[in-house]
Amino acid sequence: MNTEQLVRTFTEYFEDRGHRRITGSTLLPPSGDPVLFTTSGMHPLTPYLEGRPHPLGRRLVNVQRCLRTTDLDEVGDRTHLTVFEMLGTWSLGDYEGPQSLDWGYGLLTDGLGIDPGRLHVTVFGGDDQVGPDTDSLELWHGRGVPVELTVEDNWWSNGPTGPCGPDSEIFLWTGDTPPQSTPTRDDRWVEVWNHVMMRHRRLDDGTLVPLPQRNIDTGLGLERLSSLLRGRSSVFECDVFDPWRRLVPPLWQLDEPSLRLVCDHLRSAVVVVGDGVRPSNTGRGHVLRRLLRRVLTVLRRDDPRRGLGDLPEELIRHTLDHFRQDVHPEPVRRVLLDEEHRFTRLLDRGRRILSRPRFRGPLTEDDLHYLHDTHGLPRDLVLDLRQQ
Repeated sequence: MNTEQLVRTFTEYFEDRGHRRITGSTLLPPSGDPVLFTTSGMHPLTPYLEGRPHPLGRRLVNVQRCLRTTDLDEVGDRTHLTVFEMLGTWSLGDYEGPQSLDWGYGLLTDGLGIDPGRLHVTVFGGDDQVGPDTDSLELWHGRGVPVELTVEDNWWSNGPTGPCGPDSEIFLWTGDTPPQSTPTRDDRWVEVWNHVMMRHRRLDDGTLVPLPQRNIDTGLGLERLSSLLRGRSSVFECDVFDPWRRLVPPLWQLDEPSLRLVCDHLRSAVVVVGDGVRPSNTGRGHVLRRLLRRVLTVLRRDDPRRGLGDLPEELIRHTLDHFRQDVHPEPVRRVLLDEEHRFTRLLDRGRRILSRPRFRGPLTEDDLHYLHDTHGLPRDLVLDLRQQ
C-alpha cells in the first residue's frame, strides 16, 4: 500500500465513523502564533481543544504536513524526517479513549492487515497527580494486546504549560524474530500511533486543572507506517522517496546517511519554499537557509563541483504534487540556486578570513563568536572549513 492509498484508507475509515475531514495543511501556523512551523496535527486545533466550537463539528480527521527542527541532527537514521505528514483524528469533547483505541486497533488489523501478534502498546501507569489509565488498560487487555505501563513516556504535553494528558502508544514489531521484550527495552518495537487523552491543562506552577472538555488527539506518521507496511524499516524506503533514491545516487555518490540527509533536506526545502518561505537570517527563512547549507556542505565535502543545478526538475515537481502545493517548479528552483550562489560566496569569504594568521591555530569560543558576529560565519561552517 503506497502513501496515497494509505491516506485514502485512513480518512475514509474515520469518515465512515462520523469524522469530517479538515482541508488545508500549510506548514505556516496562523498569524500571531509564536512557533515558526506547524509541528503536529493538533497544533492548528489548539483553540478547539481548549473549548472553542469547531465549524466542522466534534469529530475530525486530517492529513497535516509538519516540520520539526528538533530532529535535524537525527536525520540520516531510519526513522526521522524534517518535513513529514501526520494522519490525525480528534474528538472534541465527544467520545473517550477506549473508543479511539478500539477504532485504531480495527484499522490497523482489519483495515490494513497487520497481524495482531505484532502489536504491543504502552499505557500511562499513574503518578503523584494522576492515577493509572485503567480505561485504556482494560481495552487492550480485552483485545489481547500486551501492555507495558510507563509514566513519563505516556504523558503527552505540547510544552511546560497548556493542554496535556495521558496517552497510549501503539507499537509494531519490526524484528526478524518473533516479537519479544517490550517497547521501552527493544528498539525493534517501532511506534506507529499515539492516542492522547487530552483532559488537563498544566499551569505555570505545575498543577493540573481540567480542560473544559475531554478530548482525544491521535497522530500517526504517514511515511513511517507506509514503510512498515512495505516490510521496510526505514522511512526513506516508502514510496515518496522512490524517485529520490532513483535519481540522486547517479548524480552524487554518497554513503547512506549522507544520501538520506540530502534527500530529506532538499525535499523539505522544496516544501518550505512551496509554502512561501524565502531564505533569510532569521525565523523561518533561517531554517530554510540552514537546510540548504547543510545539503551543500555534504555535497561539496568530497567534490566542490557538486551543485543544486544538477537537481532534476522531476524531483521538485514530484514533491510539490505530493504535498498538493499549487506552485510551478521553476520559481522554486530559482530560490534554491540563488541560495546556493550566496553560500558559495560565503564559503569563499570564509576561506579568506580563516587563512589569516589569527585563525591558523586552534579556535577558541571567542574566535567562533567573533567569526559569527562580525563576519556572519556560522560555527558549523567554520568547523567544516577547518577540516577541508
